[in-house]
Amino acid sequence: MAFTPTLRRAAAQAPSAFGPKISVPRSVAGFTLPAAVKAGTVAGSFGVAAGTFALFFFGDIPRVNRDVIRQIPFLDRYYDNPVAPEDNPF
Repeated sequence: MAFTPTLRRAAAQAPSAFGPKISVPRSVAGFTLPAAVKAGTVAGSFGVAAGTFALFFFGDIPRVNRDVIRQIPFLDRYYDNPVAPEDNPF
């Protein structure tokens, strides 16, 4: 026996044009896409600032100077500290 809905029931199941338009935003771990982009931008800028600080703070350590700073094209001349021949003890 097949059930056929009455006209009244069919009209009640149809979405109303006057009702609220509800949409649930997609999120991963509580972050929507705009919130994730904003958090990523802030975290990236803090990371760049911290990396730049660490590079200049540890720039006088010979290992960091040789292995890291000499590989950056414009900073190799900035950190080039040649010893004058008259100051060289060897």
